[in-house]
Amino acid sequence: MLWRIDPAAAEPLYAQLVGQVSLAVARGELRAGERLPAARELAASLDLNVHTVLKAYQALRDDGMIELRRGRGAVVTGARPDLGPVEQALADLVAAARRAGLSPETTTTLVKEAMHR
Repeated sequence: MLWRIDPAAAEPLYAQLVGQVSLAVARGELRAGERLPAARELAASLDLNVHTVLKAYQALRDDGMIELRRGRGAVVTGARPDLGPVEQALADLVAAARRAGLSPETTTTLVKEAMHR
């Protein structure tokens, strides 16, 4: 899995990691039983504080996406959401945003605001 972090983004770094893992599981790119990199290893490769990675792993555990096992690290549980309805809704949203002349940034802001309601 290719990890990408944008330090300049408004989204916290740990949340960027959570989003990437969640999406990879939903798309089937990460499967049940697969191990994520050790927190120290991932932190070093992304030039992050190890606590940032641990916070992401704890959030993923709380969401049921991974199990944290002593000696084995972070393991994907296999909880895979059905993205079909969400992808259809996103396609409809993108079409509506284009018809309204909204920029991708404005559309993203609207989605983020809606998610926090």
